[in-house]
Amino acid sequence: MDVLSRLIELARLQPTLDIRCRLQGAFEIDHEPVAAGTLPFHLILGGDCLIRLGSGREVTLRSGDFLLLPRGDAHAIVGTRPRGAAAPLRVAAGGMLPMRENGEGEADVDLLCGHFDYAPGSAALLLDSLPDIFHVSLLGAESEDMLKMLVTMLYRETAEAKPGALAIITATCLSLFIMAVRAAKSSPVASSGLLQLLGDARLGKSAIAMMSSPAFAWTIDDLARRSAMSRATYARQFRVRAGTTVGSFLTDLRMMLASDLLSRTRRTVADIGAEVGYESEAAFGKAFKARRGITPARFRLMEQARQHELP
Repeated sequence: MDVLSRLIELARLQPTLDIRCRLQGAFEIDHEPVAAGTLPFHLILGGDCLIRLGSGREVTLRSGDFLLLPRGDAHAIVGTRPRGAAAPLRVAAGGMLPMRENGEGEADVDLLCGHFDYAPGSAALLLDSLPDIFHVSLLGAESEDMLKMLVTMLYRETAEAKPGALAIITATCLSLFIMAVRAAKSSPVASSGLLQLLGDARLGKSAIAMMSSPAFAWTIDDLARRSAMSRATYARQFRVRAGTTVGSFLTDLRMMLASDLLSRTRRTVADIGAEVGYESEAAFGKAFKARRGITPARFRLMEQARQHELP
């Protein structure tokens, strides 16, 4: 399995489409901040609008743009073409997805609003690589025909609500997210972190090696050789790309894999610690608490409770 697929699997992303919006003229729709474990996103099917953050920062979204807020920040969707007073918003049920509109005729923007539920502990490396505003043009990332096909599929499945529609919608939203992350891997969207490491032809080899064998007693010399660099050059360039040291990155990677095993399996804490590179349960527990703020056993209990609360 390739690294990106493995990261997506570990994050256990569960997409949900919340509403489709066809809006025109003046409008401003507020979204409250969300708790850890939820990632709000917007996909622009046509037209344009603004996303305004609580800080006042504004991002213009155009057809084919995907925007995700990895920290769950409060934000507002704002019209870019105000014409007189704002018309009242109305929401109507249609097919599987509610429709929000504020006028008749052609819309200035047509967008899908949704969210991903995710496993906070085992999604950390992936999400920490993303900026507070993860904004990517999918038209530039893949062929326009591919995007149109996926968007058409979303249209049809949400409107017709045929058997299996929910599974198709979930898979399509996840595909759009993966397309966006692919684009970020080779762009300045993600300034540092795992995505930047994977986007580097030489450093990426060492990141893949650590992910493939997290329990191995890696040294900087081992990893530098895999990247065909000197020890000093490797350590320096790794820190620039990852935004952290090699040792800290390896620890974070081990904690991500351990979090997944704690929440998904009934294996003992000692067994999981050994799986990710710790010789004793005490050493693993100390490292886990230093990173997560709680013991592995407590983390497991909290994850079990969180999963029971999910719809």
